[in-house]
Amino acid sequence: MAPLARRTLAPRGQTPELVQKSGTREKVSVAAAVWLSPRRDRLGLYSHTLANGYFDSWYMAAFLEAMLKDLAGRFVVIWDGGPMHKGDPIRDLRDQFAGRLDLERLPPYAPMLNPVEFLWSWLKWERLSNLGPRDAADLDARVRAVLATVREDQAFLRNLFHASDLPLPRALLS
Repeated sequence: MAPLARRTLAPRGQTPELVQKSGTREKVSVAAAVWLSPRRDRLGLYSHTLANGYFDSWYMAAFLEAMLKDLAGRFVVIWDGGPMHKGDPIRDLRDQFAGRLDLERLPPYAPMLNPVEFLWSWLKWERLSNLGPRDAADLDARVRAVLATVREDQAFLRNLFHASDLPLPRALLS
């Protein structure tokens, strides 16, 4: 909830004040997936937020299931080895959607391969810097609004892939 304070320009002697709510443990957790269409002609962003919650394996299974219901076709999910990406709910979902869903793990300690890591960096350091939300609901609304603006932005989503070292053929994303 504490704002990430970045340098700002202000008239001399008029230091900007960032008002924040302190003394609470409120937070917003975000899950996101950048997807490439089966014809490899379109990228998209699928996301979900939880105010004052966190994504465990149950929530991640529900996130993937919702994505499978909203989007047609086969999925190859490439993600890190975080604890929320493991466990019975994930195995059950993989078994339930065996014909449509493949799960692949990134190597350990390789955030540079994950295009979504560049989304988190951009969101935190660019779009949400100097923001002092009133509460978790305010932060949640802001995060959802920002993610909605880039959900269909093909150039932005292509840049996430190009920024990563994920070994996808660049011709697929040009």
